[in-house]
Amino acid sequence: MEEMGTLTIDTKRYGRLLASTTPKIIENEKEYEGSLKKIENLMDQGLHRRPEESVLLALLASLVQSYDEQRYAISNPSPVELMRYLMAKRGLKQADLVPVFGSSGYVSDVVNGRRGISKAHAKRLAEFFHVSVELFI
Repeated sequence: MEEMGTLTIDTKRYGRLLASTTPKIIENEKEYEGSLKKIENLMDQGLHRRPEESVLLALLASLVQSYDEQRYAISNPSPVELMRYLMAKRGLKQADLVPVFGSSGYVSDVVNGRRGISKAHAKRLAEFFHVSVELFI
């Protein structure tokens, strides 16, 4: 038995789990999809998940997050590009931003680059997405 964080795990059981799962750095979309499927299966176990499976779940989630960050990284995005990225990441549509901008036409203009983001809207976007206002200025 070994203590990992707050979980005590059976190292032999964890070793067998690792051998059957073979987690590794994700290098392509097929491996990414496979890791997501493994994560989904582990999450479906809910309260019935063993400590070793919870540790594996955290490892797989970290590998997926790393792949996401490398694959979808935006270098120095404009405020509008960042807003579009956050919308896509969260599965939002333009209509979801109407409360921030006040009208669907205004949202459309900003999303399509016909208008910039004002300081007042930057503050509302920061609150909406729970990020720093500086990202939108």
